[in-house]
Amino acid sequence: MRTGNAIGLWIHRRFKGRLDSGGSATVLMLTSPGRRTGLPRSVMVRYLDHDGGYLVWGTGSGATTEPDWFRNLRRSDRSVVEIGTSSTPVTPEVLVGAERDRVWREVVLAAAPGVAKYEAKAGRIIPVAVLRPAPLTPPG
Repeated sequence: MRTGNAIGLWIHRRFKGRLDSGGSATVLMLTSPGRRTGLPRSVMVRYLDHDGGYLVWGTGSGATTEPDWFRNLRRSDRSVVEIGTSSTPVTPEVLVGAERDRVWREVVLAAAPGVAKYEAKAGRIIPVAVLRPAPLTPPG
């Protein structure tokens, strides 16, 4: 786990999410099962409200490989989002092709133009996903 993420998780948990967002950037804590172990893995990621869900993208700060948290998300059919003290089960939908390109350009880069530098540095297509609130399963 990167040091910055460990600090972000500690701050989120210690202050119950009150200090998560700074300036215009909004962050959430995303917990998904690890793709190899199945153990819960948490990460602080920037997000945008989008289409009834939360839009996230995996820049990895410009790393040439996709971040582990996004690779875990790809394999998950259910994750949990924490914003402040609110916890919401979500279903991830990884956007692909023209839809991914449109959302990246019209939503992500329009709201956060600074992330373009990470795409250039990474030399890869930055993955984008929408985390939609999961339907409640009635007791069986």
